[in-house]
Formats: sequence, structure tokens, C-alpha cells
Amino acid sequence: MSVVSPTDPQAVVDGRALITPWLIAGAGLLVLYGPTLYSLFNGLWSTDDQGHGPIVLAIACWLIYKRWPDLISPEHAQPRPLWAWPLLVVSGLAYALGRSQGIWIFEVGSAIGVLIGIVLLLRGARHLRLVGFALFFLFFMIPLPGAVVDAMTQPMKMAVSYVAEAALYAAGYPVSRTGVILQIGPYQLLVADACAGMHTLFTLEALGLLYLNMVKHASLARNVTLAILIVPISFTANVIRVIVLTLVTFYLGDEAGQGFLHGFAGMVLFMSALMLIIGADTLLRLVLARVEQRRAA
Repeated sequence: MSVVSPTDPQAVVDGRALITPWLIAGAGLLVLYGPTLYSLFNGLWSTDDQGHGPIVLAIACWLIYKRWPDLISPEHAQPRPLWAWPLLVVSGLAYALGRSQGIWIFEVGSAIGVLIGIVLLLRGARHLRLVGFALFFLFFMIPLPGAVVDAMTQPMKMAVSYVAEAALYAAGYPVSRTGVILQIGPYQLLVADACAGMHTLFTLEALGLLYLNMVKHASLARNVTLAILIVPISFTANVIRVIVLTLVTFYLGDEAGQGFLHGFAGMVLFMSALMLIIGADTLLRLVLARVEQRRAA
């Protein structure tokens, strides 16, 4: 048995040959999308509506980093240039159109196509599956078109306002509602887009899918059911946030509701969503376990 020294020249050459194509691809990505990231961090991602973008990007990078040794491994590599180059060309054209015309969905979304194309070109479909969820997760950082957001946000705000009012009224609070404006005692609160809009739902959907990916249940029924439940769970978390803000304003005044505690209510939103997801997952586990016991009996 021979031992290869870490400083063996051939090992160094092989290591460089292994990593060099990825370094070139990474440098190209940085040159291409560096200006896009700069614009996002100084524009959309600095707003409340799109503040989840950097978090989504960081999580996706972490997920890719976890699979990095397997991703760059040449074992079982079957590069697919006939698939990769058309995808890279189309993604490049989408980037050019989005960058020149200010269409974020094309400019940012093209990065996913470029990443898929790079993996297919350097390794193939088998390796692409290793980072499939991370690349899918990047869809949640794409800024949605304003027309779509506006069309879906208003009905959601109306529904959240209605449920929040009904819950507070049932609890005995002096509350009334006009559209998306809640009146509680001497205070009026406008249910804003950031409190119950499409962006919030989008972020909570990302949180739920990340949870599913992390726990990796073997039961397909459990995964599918929990994925479906993420939508009503996200809606419920929005209702809880509006109720918390309303109660903070009622007891502590308008300044508290719009100040520091407004940001704290955002933490309540995500914590309540996470607890609801875990609770629903636990309930599903108990139900499915009982079903299995009955079948075994």
C-alpha cells in the first residue's frame, strides 16, 4: 500500500484541475451579477417588502456549501453540454433584457438558469440533483412583478383584517373594521402590505419549505400534507401578527405600536409560523402513526 503525500505534485495538479473550472465559473458569476447584487442591496433589499432577499440568498449559499465536496467531485460525472449551452444562452439573454430594461424578474431569475447551466456543463444531471433544492429556494429571492403583488395583496389584507377583527371582537375588545383599517378604542390601524401582503406570504412559504428540507421525512403523505398546510399556516401567522400589533397599540399607545414593538411583531410573525409548522408536523406524525397502528392491527 502506498501513501500519497499531501504535497505530492501530481495531487496538487489534480486538485487544481478539479477546482479551476469552478473558480472560472465563480469569477464569471461575480462579474455578471455583482452589479445586480449591488443594486439590490442598495434598493429593493433595503425595503421592508423585499428584506427577505439577502436571507434567502444566504441560506441557498449555505445549502450549496453543505453539498460542495459532492458537487465538485468528478465521480459519476456526466456533463450535459447539449442541455447546458442552450440554457446558458437563454439565461444570458434574459439577464441582458432584465438589466437593460430594469425588469428584476428577468435579471435576478436568470441567475438560477445560469447556475443550473454551469452544473450541467461541468458535472451533469446527477450532481444537479444534489443542489436542486438550493437552486429552487433561490426563486424566493426573485422580486415579484408589482402588478401580481398588488392584485393578490389587497384580497389577502382584507381577509387578514376580517379574521383579526373577528378574533378580537370575540375576545371582548372594542374593535371595528372599515376595509383594511381596524379601529380599536381611540386608535386606528392600517393593515399595511408589510403586515399581511404577498411578500410576507412568500417569505413564510420559503420558511416552511426550508423546514421540510431540513427534517427530510420519509413519508411522502406527511411531506405533501405539510407542504399544503404551509399556506393556511402562513395566513394564520399574519393574523397573529396583526392581532399582536393591535393589542400593543391598544395597551401601550400608537407610538409603541409603530416603533420598536412593530419590529418585534415581525419576530412574532416568524416565530408563530415556525411553531405552527412544528405543531402541524407533530400532529401529522401522531395521526399517521395511529393510521399505521390500525392497519397493522
